[in-house]
Amino acid sequence: MSQLAEFIASNHVTEVECLVPDMSGIARGKIVPAEKFLRILRDRGLRLPESIFVQTVTGDFPEDDDVTSVENCDIYMVPDEQTIRLVPWYKEPTAQVISDCYYADGRPVDISPRWVLRRVLELYEQRGWKPIVAPELEFFLVQVNKDPDYPLLPPVGRSGRTESGRQAYGIDAVNEFDPIFEEVYDFCEAQNIDIDTLTHEAGVAQIEINFNHGDALELADQTFLFKRTVRETAIRHQVYATFMAKPMQDQPGSALHIHQSVICTKTGRNLFSDEQGRDTPLFLSFIAGLQKFLPAAMPLLAPNVNSYRRLLPGSDAPINVHWGRDNRTVGFRVPVSEPDARRVENRVAGADANPYLALAASLACGYIGMVHEMEPSDPIKGTAHRLAFTLPRHLMDALNKFNACKPLREIIGENFQDAVTAVKTAEYEAYQRVISSWERENLLLNV
Repeated sequence: MSQLAEFIASNHVTEVECLVPDMSGIARGKIVPAEKFLRILRDRGLRLPESIFVQTVTGDFPEDDDVTSVENCDIYMVPDEQTIRLVPWYKEPTAQVISDCYYADGRPVDISPRWVLRRVLELYEQRGWKPIVAPELEFFLVQVNKDPDYPLLPPVGRSGRTESGRQAYGIDAVNEFDPIFEEVYDFCEAQNIDIDTLTHEAGVAQIEINFNHGDALELADQTFLFKRTVRETAIRHQVYATFMAKPMQDQPGSALHIHQSVICTKTGRNLFSDEQGRDTPLFLSFIAGLQKFLPAAMPLLAPNVNSYRRLLPGSDAPINVHWGRDNRTVGFRVPVSEPDARRVENRVAGADANPYLALAASLACGYIGMVHEMEPSDPIKGTAHRLAFTLPRHLMDALNKFNACKPLREIIGENFQDAVTAVKTAEYEAYQRVISSWERENLLLNV
């Protein structure tokens, strides 16, 4: 409370945005005058309906009322003081703070994505372990698209032209959008979002931003805020930034790659490498857990109907759960590194995933493998795309595996599993009611 009050006073803040990431990673919450914000906190806190955590991406709610309390009761937003930042794109001094949510009796709201990640991290802490993560996030810049029936198009750059081909790692191609990215870096610096390198990816006007490694909850917060920052910045320059997993038909998809290691909380030593620099049994068990349980966690890594369009043979995305060293065709890549930086890169998650849930899912799978001392398959040499497709092919397939996985349910919680299932089933059923342009083009006069 004192830290919040000091921040508001020293920055002359007049309004505060209290943010809560929902199931889809959308920022929900309330905006209140700064004085009222502090006064409310001294009382009980800001209230929200419990149902915001089961709001679908379309803004609707599942018909199944059992996923929340019968009363759809109030929950209380408790700001995490460590997350308060200025919102740099407003003229009026405005702060934003990420909140955790609790019931009136003090229990955490167990269908809150941020709480699910906290729960996984607490399991690590109880064993003297601490995950270290570094996300890599891809996205596309596209022209403003006011009609969803029209395909997306790449934006016009400084040259006055659009890209005519793929420009992977192209320096001049990135510089086409210099004004956008200069502002993105400025806004990130103002918010303590610790981004590292920026590169042009394989798609037309597709960009990747890498985050520096660190604490999993802090990196989830930063990724959540970063997506909001990029969308806002792009709009200021009359283009859209999209984190859809597969926004354009003939372009690659966008991923959220997650580099993961685990350190000992007492010594700070990387538990994935021994003193001779060799892989440890814990490292191999972490990979084995990913191989065994990640297909069941797919609704948290590939949460939308569009997500599965990215996971195709012959694409840059993985199609199975093999692992390999310095191999970008596998689901789990072990980069070349020094022993103290030994890590595994989860390449399965899409850019559309809620970062809290993607991290929670990946770390939960690795945790199960470590606790049960599981053994992975042999690492793959050559392309893993020549091998069988073993990831779920669509959202309902993923949900069936998700609900059948008892070890995962024990970690993320039965209530949360039910909430995910209800929300994603509702979204899938809404999608099934839509007739696509492909169906009209190919079936209208031919069948």
